[in-house]
Amino acid sequence: MAESQYLHEVAITAIILDGDKYLITRRSPNKKRFPGMWTVPGGKLESKDYLELPKDSEFYWYNVLERTLAREVKEEVGIKVKNVKYLTSLATVHKDGSPSIVISCTAEYVSGDVKLQEEETDKFAWVTISEAKNYELIDGIYEELVMVKKIKAGEQNVLWQK
Repeated sequence: MAESQYLHEVAITAIILDGDKYLITRRSPNKKRFPGMWTVPGGKLESKDYLELPKDSEFYWYNVLERTLAREVKEEVGIKVKNVKYLTSLATVHKDGSPSIVISCTAEYVSGDVKLQEEETDKFAWVTISEAKNYELIDGIYEELVMVKKIKAGEQNVLWQK
C-alpha cells in the first residue's frame, strides 16, 4: 500500500461518442496493467497538467481533469473531443500496491482521424453496445457503455451496476 493514505494515482477516461458508436482501444501487449485488453481512451493526471499553467483564480486551477482528458485523448488516439461530462468513478488497489482513482467521463467526437500511440494501444474500433460484447473489455467498461446508452435515452440518476 502507498505510504500515505492520501496519495493516489488519478486517471481520467472518456467514452467517446460519434452517433451511436463508441470508441474502444486495445491496450498494447507490453502494458504492465491489462495488456491486450480493450478499454476506452484516457490516462493519468500529471502535475504538469496544472503546475505549468497560470492559476485561474487566486488559489486554484480549474478544468484540470477536462484539459488532462483532452490531452490524453489527443496523445493516445489523435482526435479532438468536446462536451466532457462526468459519468462515474472507481477506485482500485493494483497488484503492485498502488491505489488508483479513475474518473470516467463521456465526450463527443469533434474531429481527426484515429491515429494510435503504439506504446499505449495497438488497435481500435468504433462499436455499438451490442458489438462491444464481442471484445475482451476490462472489467466494468461494458457497464459504463450501458450507462451512456441509458443516459442518451433520457434516464436520470444512472449509476454503474453489474
